[in-house]
This record gives sequence, structure tokens and C-alpha cells, in this order.
Amino acid sequence: MASIIHQIISNYDEIEEINSEIKVPTWPLMGSPGPMLTIVGCYLAFILKVGPRMMEKKPAYQLSNVMIAYNAVQVALSFFLVMRVFQPGIIGVILSPRCGKSQHAKLDMPLQLAVSTTAWWYHIAKMVELLDTVFFVLRKKQNQITFLHIYHHTMTAVVSWIYVRLLPGEQCVLLGLLNSFVHVVMYTYYLLTALGPQYQKYLWWKKYITWLQLVQFAIVLSYLFMVLVRDCQTPKPLTYFMMANMIIFLYLFGDFYRKAYKPKKV
Repeated sequence: MASIIHQIISNYDEIEEINSEIKVPTWPLMGSPGPMLTIVGCYLAFILKVGPRMMEKKPAYQLSNVMIAYNAVQVALSFFLVMRVFQPGIIGVILSPRCGKSQHAKLDMPLQLAVSTTAWWYHIAKMVELLDTVFFVLRKKQNQITFLHIYHHTMTAVVSWIYVRLLPGEQCVLLGLLNSFVHVVMYTYYLLTALGPQYQKYLWWKKYITWLQLVQFAIVLSYLFMVLVRDCQTPKPLTYFMMANMIIFLYLFGDFYRKAYKPKKV
């Protein structure tokens, strides 16, 4: 335990020095956790209490045009994030995350800036995705607001802020790449759904989106394990934390897949 605490303190001092150089605290939402926590708190209050009570005696909003525009924006934003990772240098930190180098090896500052900037955009995407649940409430689709849905959206919003501001590490670049790719596929599906019933015949592949999500978690978990085994000089508390979350997501998404798509026993 003492060694873990020492690592956290050491990592924090180093990260604060890096963040001050690239001015992360001056970026929108990055000055303090207050704005992010306020948004997440309002989100939870609305979807769990305020929204359902407000919609109790109202007809569901259709929001057809809003959903088309929203899903189109999400496809574009997710594709933008995928392309960001393929900037010169960023993809390299996935393949060689400071493994076998000295304990004090750091990323070059321009590369650190590129990684942190991409991570900030990823955080913004996770905050925007909170609207998924808001639209469920307004359309009176409460059955889709599950524990998995709320946990996933809340955790990604909070953890992505922590990652950008307090504990950046290149071992999570792979997660951002895979997750953004999955979201390109997922929001394309939602976009086709929003366009109308004439596209229903093209939507046979819904369950494979959950497959993709499970595969991404398994790949990232294996990658993080490799980072530990090779003793890569990246923040180990972040690695442990992300491994725990990958295991939780594997269980929750696997349980969802079993309940949603496995044949029911008669």
C-alpha cells in the first residue's frame, strides 16, 4: 500500500509539472472538477427523478429531426477522435508505451500536448453523450435506462476528466481509439434507426455492436496486462484502475448480451 501511495504522489507531482507546461488547467472544464461534477449531478438528478416526474403526464416527445442531427454529430465526432489518434506520434505510444526505458523517461512535450488535447476532446465527447439518456427520458423510453447505461455514461464522463487533468498515461490511448471506433459504428446504427422504418431491413446487425464492445474491453484488458508485465514506465495506479473497470464492463456488457440476445429457454 505504501508503495502505491508513493507512486500516486510521484505521478501527481510529475503530471502537475507537465500540465502546467501545456496549460491543461486553462482548458474548458479543466480548471477544477466543479463544472464537470455539476453537469454529471444535474444529469443524474434529471434522469432519475426530475425528468420522469416531468414526463409522467405528458406524451412522449418524438424528436425525430433532433435525433437524426444528434446521431450524425456523434458519428462525426467519433470519427474525428479516431483520426486524432492517427496523428504522427500518437499511434506510436500504443505500440511502445515507454517500455524498457528509464523510470524518468517522458513523452516529448509536443507529443504530450497532442495526447492530452485528444484526451480532452474525448472527454467532451463523453459529456455530450450524456444526452443519450436525456433523450430516453424525453421520449419516455425508461426501459432503456438500465444500471449498465447509467454506470457506463457516468463513469466515462468522470474518469475521462480525471484522466486529462490528474492522471494522463499513454496506456489509455488504445481504449480511446477502440471506443471511438465502436461509437462510429454504434451511432451510425442509431442514425439509420432515426431516419425511419424504411431503413429497418438494414439494421439486422444490432447485436454485433455489443460484440464489438466486449471485444474492445478484452483487447484493452490484455493490453493493460502486457503494460504491467513489461513494467512500462506509465502511471501504474491508472493501469490498475482501468483494468478493474474493464473487468466490470466485461461483466455488465456480457450480462446484457446474454439477457438481450441469448435464446430464451422454454
